[in-house]
Amino acid sequence: MTTYILRRLGQAVPQLFIISVILFALMQAFGDPVATLGARTPPKPEDKERLRRMLGLDQPAYMQYVTWLVGNDWQKLDMDGDGIAETPGQRKGILRGDWGNSLVTRRPVLEMIGERLPNTLILMITAEIIIIVFSLAIGLYSALRPYSLFDNIVTGLSFVGYSMPVFWLALSLMYLFAVNFRRWGLPYLPTVGMFDPAVGKTPAELIKHMILPVATLAIISIAGYSRFVRSSVLEVLSQDYIRTARAKGVRARWVVWRHALPNAALPFITLIGLDIPFLLAGAVVTERIFAWPGMGRLFIDHTERADFPMLMGILMLISIAVVIFQIITDVVYSLVDPRIRLE
Repeated sequence: MTTYILRRLGQAVPQLFIISVILFALMQAFGDPVATLGARTPPKPEDKERLRRMLGLDQPAYMQYVTWLVGNDWQKLDMDGDGIAETPGQRKGILRGDWGNSLVTRRPVLEMIGERLPNTLILMITAEIIIIVFSLAIGLYSALRPYSLFDNIVTGLSFVGYSMPVFWLALSLMYLFAVNFRRWGLPYLPTVGMFDPAVGKTPAELIKHMILPVATLAIISIAGYSRFVRSSVLEVLSQDYIRTARAKGVRARWVVWRHALPNAALPFITLIGLDIPFLLAGAVVTERIFAWPGMGRLFIDHTERADFPMLMGILMLISIAVVIFQIITDVVYSLVDPRIRLE
């Protein structure tokens, strides 16, 4: 097991290098960050040129990448034309823990990510737990009673839920539970932010503000995942070893929990393993609609400003998480299914 993990970590290094090169190349064609730094007043051509030199954006793309990766301690340029060599935008590089500064706020990228990441994890982990629990419960119950009234109702609702766009579902929930409930004199739910500034960031306020965004994220995923669990369980229940266990007189509950569910859960574990890394990225549409101060909103705000360091920081964080959680997923495979051995 240890050898396998170390080998996978060794393979992750060139993978992350290739990913970083591709992402950096895409960033070069994304837009001009200097053009947006002047807010409503566009910068003058001479100011734009000066900013490019200060930020190192006047260099070739490969030089910018090397600077981003290993820093620019080795690079000395005459910035002012006075013969004095200086290093523009002094930084150590991502390999030495320096993820750079945001072009918009001039604050360290890691510091800004650190402020938003807890907010995203509170929202996304809560939603993921609800998704896993309800998907397994609904999918398993439907599989054990196929084509029953419950199964037919859940199937219809699942197709409706899975086909709804995220923004439409979010606005519909806001209209029903915030606008109409308030109009009808019922207790209504807040629609923006994490808490009411007049009350403060209390657990009750946080839970109340989480209900609508969590529901938006969970409904669509539960609709899809529950059908996936149902199909996997039905497929396993039709296998010969399940029929053999039943023929030997093994209790039905033991057959389901001990033999069917672990094998049916393997594809579901794959889905969850792919989902979990993207919890760090947040939910772009949901966070934007509900004004939730998380990673998704941070990403879209800085995408509009072509903030390369921030975008690269967020995307590389997701890439690292994907690699790590894929290794964890493989380890979980071996724990759930004894037939799988990691050699």
